Amino acid sequence: MSVVGFDVGFQSCYVAVARAGGIETVANEYSDRCTPSFVSFGPRNRSIGAAAKSQVVTNCKNTVQGFKRFHGRAFSDPYVQAAKSSLVFDLAQMPTGTTGIKVMYMEEEKVFSIEQVTAMLLTKLKETAEAALKKPVADCVISVPSFFTDAERRSVMDAAQIAGLNCLRLMNDTTAVALAYGIYKQDLPAPEEKPRTVVFVDVGHAGYQVSVCAFNKGKLKVRLFLHILSMVLVLNRHSMLIFKAGLEKNISENSCDVITMRRKEDIYAVEIMGGASRTPAIKDRISKFFGKELSTTLNADEAVARGCALQCAILSPAFKVREFSITEVVPYPIALKWTSAADEGVSDCEVFPKNHAAPFSKVLTFYRREPFSLEAYYNNPKELPYSDPTIGQFTIQKVVPQPSGESSKVKVKVRVNVHGVFSVSSASLVEVVKSAEGEEPMEMDTPVKEDENKMQVDQEVQKAQGDDQKEHADKKSDTEDMETSTEDNKQEEKKNEQPPQAKKAKVKTKTVDLPIENSLNWQLAGEALNLFVENEGKMIMQDKLEKERNDAKNYVEEYVYEMRDKLHGVLENFVSEADRDSFSLKLEDTENWLYEEGEDQQKQVYIDKLVELKKLGEPIQNRYTEAEERPKALDELGRQIQQYTKVVEAYKAKDELYDHLDELEMMKVDKQMNEAMTWMNNKMNLQSKQSLSQDPVVKAQEIQAKTKELYSACNHIVTKPKPKVEPPKEETAAEQNGPVNGQEGSEAQTGNPEKGQAAPETTEAKLPEMDIN
Repeated sequence: MSVVGFDVGFQSCYVAVARAGGIETVANEYSDRCTPSFVSFGPRNRSIGAAAKSQVVTNCKNTVQGFKRFHGRAFSDPYVQAAKSSLVFDLAQMPTGTTGIKVMYMEEEKVFSIEQVTAMLLTKLKETAEAALKKPVADCVISVPSFFTDAERRSVMDAAQIAGLNCLRLMNDTTAVALAYGIYKQDLPAPEEKPRTVVFVDVGHAGYQVSVCAFNKGKLKVRLFLHILSMVLVLNRHSMLIFKAGLEKNISENSCDVITMRRKEDIYAVEIMGGASRTPAIKDRISKFFGKELSTTLNADEAVARGCALQCAILSPAFKVREFSITEVVPYPIALKWTSAADEGVSDCEVFPKNHAAPFSKVLTFYRREPFSLEAYYNNPKELPYSDPTIGQFTIQKVVPQPSGESSKVKVKVRVNVHGVFSVSSASLVEVVKSAEGEEPMEMDTPVKEDENKMQVDQEVQKAQGDDQKEHADKKSDTEDMETSTEDNKQEEKKNEQPPQAKKAKVKTKTVDLPIENSLNWQLAGEALNLFVENEGKMIMQDKLEKERNDAKNYVEEYVYEMRDKLHGVLENFVSEADRDSFSLKLEDTENWLYEEGEDQQKQVYIDKLVELKKLGEPIQNRYTEAEERPKALDELGRQIQQYTKVVEAYKAKDELYDHLDELEMMKVDKQMNEAMTWMNNKMNLQSKQSLSQDPVVKAQEIQAKTKELYSACNHIVTKPKPKVEPPKEETAAEQNGPVNGQEGSEAQTGNPEKGQAAPETTEAKLPEMDIN
């Protein structure tokens, strides 16, 4: 199972993987751990990463970069319209109203969505990870800026799905850095002690983020985002003033933030990362603002990717990682509004305030007779990076009144999930059912006005909340009322005024799940998403075919240059002058063809051209190879013949080492040896008369086969071992143990039984020890 973290930046990307040795940032095919966030479109294929960046000048209109800032934005967005003038490539409106990129691809004008272009980049990063891990990659964690809204986060999730990735979590950049910082710390305070506060400042190419995190042993809690702003930092004479003013303005908006930041003793360290963090002027400004020396213990470029890989390892069952809980915060306040059934007005309520813990779930209770809709939106549009505060609309369907005609109790669970995305996760209707006689029905308390539409914190979903956050949620639950109908309230008041006897009526309830229809802002439809997945697969296949075509062309070009140099070098003596001139002319014609007619041919054409050239070049190459290998093979054959000659001579000299060998078999060895020697001498004489430019009389393979044949026929004969002679050791031992002079015999007889008895006793003494072990 793959464990991968992707840091998809504005200008560059990093890939980190988890291995047995820990977290490692892997390199791409250029041996560079940094992959540029560029995608280039050509007449036959796409180029992604470093290959695309090299085409910024030659193919500028079709090479896109910096597209990360257009996620989840409408084409009519003022930010998009303002950015158009500074872009080399063209933007266009998608059928859904979102922003698209217009390029020329495969000789046709195409408009790709931001999700598609991001998926292309993720596909490249996925291939880099697969090349490093040597196995398919599916599960991953992807980083996003902390200021990304719901629409932007869903857009990144769709891009991951198009690329064939299963995104386990969208992780904020600064949170990923905080995880990479804290999980290896051994000196963090205990859970019951005061947490250690660390500020993380991320100054990237297109934006900067500041977050304050509290660390305890095995626990990370994001306190708040002090600064959330997406902008391109232009390093001019005003950039430092812009940075300082923006930072102070965002912090001063919340007095609590100011109090937190002004108490320097509460801040343990200020960690800085990001590509722009190396600028001395920026580092100096940040250091002066916080009043502390900046800490650079983390890799400024790779810390985000490493944190994402750690989070993926924590979520993966394939790795055992130290327990470390992470609590994020909601960057913007989220509210719900709905149409009130009583006064036909609109009611609203802030469900998740700013810096509320996440992931988190809350249960809202409504009293309704018919289906109703909830509209989610960001409560403070001024804080958003763009003007549209809408998140989406959620319609609760199949709501019916109770059999008595009263409003039904509908429980709606709202949630901010691990991706930081808001959703209405479930809805259920509490149906009152009359109990049959003889049953023991459940007793249901009569609802009162104070309990109507009350928000209840789902403690089972979020277990890692701090005490302060729980107190805050409880206060919100007690103070926020959502009145859906005045008529319902009057009915509840009448119920409360009934005598106590009425409350004794026993009923039982049944919970019925209700379908929810989601209408999310700028959400890709299922059909469009499937189409994008299919198109991405086709483009991947086209890229693969084009790569194979280019490889076939490069093989031809490589062979031309290689053989042209060798014909006047190492192969010069192995080809006749006429053949060399003819082959050189053929190579020159092929080279000219490659840059003229053969510039853009099919893969099979290049394969055929290479086969045609090898028909002329391989015989020359083979003659050179044979001239190199033949002497080695002849030496090996001669060594074997010499070895067997010595054995035959020693046998004939009645050497005791070989006197056990059979005479007929040794005659066979002598015959085989003489035949091999005659064959070798004959071939060597013929080869010596042959020119190097002619095909050899005998090849190295034939000589090796002759050597093997000689070895098989003779080796088992000459290496036959002598018959074993019974050694006299046992007889000597018997004589020593036997009676020598009567007295010695008696001693031996009395000694043997003692020895025979001692062995069992020793064995029995050891048995209990073995049992204990």
